[in-house]
Amino acid sequence: MPSELTERLAALFRWIDPGPGTSHLVSDISGWWRDPTVLAELGPALVAPYRAARPTVVLAPAVTGLLLGPLAATALGVGFVAAHKPGDGRLPAGPLTWAQSPPDYRGRRVDLAVRDRHLGPDDRVLVVDDWVRTGAQLRALYDICAARGAEVLGTAVVAVDCPPDVAADLRITGLIAAADLPA
Repeated sequence: MPSELTERLAALFRWIDPGPGTSHLVSDISGWWRDPTVLAELGPALVAPYRAARPTVVLAPAVTGLLLGPLAATALGVGFVAAHKPGDGRLPAGPLTWAQSPPDYRGRRVDLAVRDRHLGPDDRVLVVDDWVRTGAQLRALYDICAARGAEVLGTAVVAVDCPPDVAADLRITGLIAAADLPA
């Protein structure tokens, strides 16, 4: 991956204090979407480590994954499958395969669902997301793939903020380490 992209990702990133009553800062990655160069380079950069494995589909969770997933899928010339969350008000009709994540960094368990007709035993899946800290949602996505008989090739994320054993277990590649983002 070009160092220019890594530098741009860092330059466009901000931490935001959401105000009273909150216990943590919130990452603001909106600058990534506003910058046309970053937007054009994200998909190809995310998929580069997996191109030789020939994914047949990209799977990504709502909400940010609904932007990154299609960018990655387009770069590969394959289709995209969205993983939906019941709280986002966008649950599709029809049969769904569900999985619940283990607790994330805030202790939450997240329910995720994928349309059955879009994921099957012939699929070689690349999972894509913006940030990984515990891998909790990724584990739920891997469970959905296993339930559908699909093979997960690994996960491509923009920012890696997880322990090395999690990254190795989930075969995570990233474009920037969270430690390299401005404080």
